[in-house]
Amino acid sequence: MQVDLHCHSTASDGALPPAEVVARAHGRGITTLALTDHDTLEGLDEARGVASELGIQLINGIELSCTWGGATIHVLGYAFDSEAPALRQAIAHLHQGRWLRAEEISRRLALKGMEGALDGARAIQLAQGESDNAPARPHFAEFLVRAGFVKDRADAFRKWLGSGKLGDVKQHWPTLDETLETLRQSNAWISLAHPWQYDFTRSKRRKLVTAFAAAGGHALEVVNGMQPAEQVGGLAILAREFGLLASVGSDFHAPGDWSELGLYRPLPDDLSPLWTRFGCAPSYNAV
Repeated sequence: MQVDLHCHSTASDGALPPAEVVARAHGRGITTLALTDHDTLEGLDEARGVASELGIQLINGIELSCTWGGATIHVLGYAFDSEAPALRQAIAHLHQGRWLRAEEISRRLALKGMEGALDGARAIQLAQGESDNAPARPHFAEFLVRAGFVKDRADAFRKWLGSGKLGDVKQHWPTLDETLETLRQSNAWISLAHPWQYDFTRSKRRKLVTAFAAAGGHALEVVNGMQPAEQVGGLAILAREFGLLASVGSDFHAPGDWSELGLYRPLPDDLSPLWTRFGCAPSYNAV
């Protein structure tokens, strides 16, 4: 069984519509897939229809934004009740916040002479597929490239949109505890997304995992694409220490980008895979 529990579509910041993501996953031999768009369920119905036709097991998925320790953290929810009131309310708040964030990014770029960023980013987003969600930083990056303000998307993030730069607008996301409570009320299995991508010391990363486990989290995303093997090893140690399940995913956004569907490093054999539990009701016993 080939599994991918982390990928994105045009419902958030991916380049392919949900149906094309599922078809591409099928072509790459994936049999169990979770579409985990940022702060939205918008692409799930389209994805589910294609998955049913192709014989892929599609797991309800979402990647929720929250805060912990002064940083933005991402939490993955799986196999939840998509109609749960707590989840729907949280998504509505995040949807509004993302539009305010996009407007602020555009305002800041305009102050530096880069006018029309919101309209330009939105046009790029809509050219990829219909979405009610706000354009994300990758859409702004593409606008900056096409408008001639930067040479490529990497340059856009390096100069204007990356961490600590002008366009890195800090949103008032809910806290880690609030986000896990939302997912608990939605009967979700919960994984901490790409724990090594946060700019943390080893000590602070361990504190994050401690807080996540104490709040009722179930798993760590031990493997995220082709991240360095030593990072996989470090996260495996944390999963063992805290008795957490292990999740894997490509974090696919676009063909030819840094990741590809179903492409990630092997999961250590002694860890318990999260996806084997999806047929069971989740437990939220705190550590």
